[in-house]
Amino acid sequence: MDSTTTAGLWDRLSGIQTAAPWWLVVVTGLAALAAVAPRPVWRLSRNAITIAHEGGHGLLALLTGRRLDGIRLHSDTSGVTVSRGRPSGLGMVLTAAAGYTAPSLLGLGGAALLSAHRITLLLWAATALLLAMLVMIRNAYGLLTVVLTGGVFVLVSWLTPAEVQGVFAYGVVWFLLLGGVRPVFELQAKRRHGGAPDSDADQLGRLTHVHPVAWLLFFHAVALCALIGGARWLLGL
Repeated sequence: MDSTTTAGLWDRLSGIQTAAPWWLVVVTGLAALAAVAPRPVWRLSRNAITIAHEGGHGLLALLTGRRLDGIRLHSDTSGVTVSRGRPSGLGMVLTAAAGYTAPSLLGLGGAALLSAHRITLLLWAATALLLAMLVMIRNAYGLLTVVLTGGVFVLVSWLTPAEVQGVFAYGVVWFLLLGGVRPVFELQAKRRHGGAPDSDADQLGRLTHVHPVAWLLFFHAVALCALIGGARWLLGL
C-alpha cells in the first residue's frame, strides 16, 4: 500500500513491527548508559532530558487549564517554563511535579509501546510531541535544540530501514529511563550544599507545605520504579 496516502499512513502507524532480539535490547541499553554515566558525555546528552523535563511542565500546565507563555532551554542544560494561572492549587502542584517525572514516565510509556512492537507509533508520537513543543520555545538555543532533536526523529522515521528504527527507538527509551534517574540525584546533591533554592522540590514544598525532601523521595521513587518497570518490559521479563 502506498505509504503517502491516508490509508497507507494509518497502516504504517498502526502496524506491528518485528520484535527486537534480546541481545539488541541489551546493547542499546548499554549504549544509553554510556550516554548518561560519563560526565563529559552527560553534559551534552542532558539537553535531551531537559527537553522532556520542560515539556512535562508545559504539558501539565495546558492540561490543568493554565496559560503556557513559553519555554526556554539553555546551553547549561537548564530550562524554564513559564505559565499563568492560579499561583497555588492542584494545577500548579501537578505542573511543578511534572518536570523531574516526565523523562521517566515518557520512557515507561515508550517501553510499553516497544513491548507491544509499536516502533513506528513510538517514533511518530515522539516527533509529534517535539513539534508541539517547538511552537512554545522562546529562545534561539532552545529552538535549535528542539529542531535538531525533532529532525533526527523525522529522518530516522522516514528514511531508514526498520532495523535502524528499532535500534534508535530502543536506545531512546533506555536513555529516557536511565536519564530520568540522574537529574534527581544531581538535585539532591545541589540542595545538600545549599544550592537550587527555587528547585521544583522547593517550590512544591512551599505549595503543599510538605518538606522538599519528601518531594525528592517522590522523584526518586518515580524514576527508579519507571526504570525497573520499563526494563522488565524491554527485556520481556
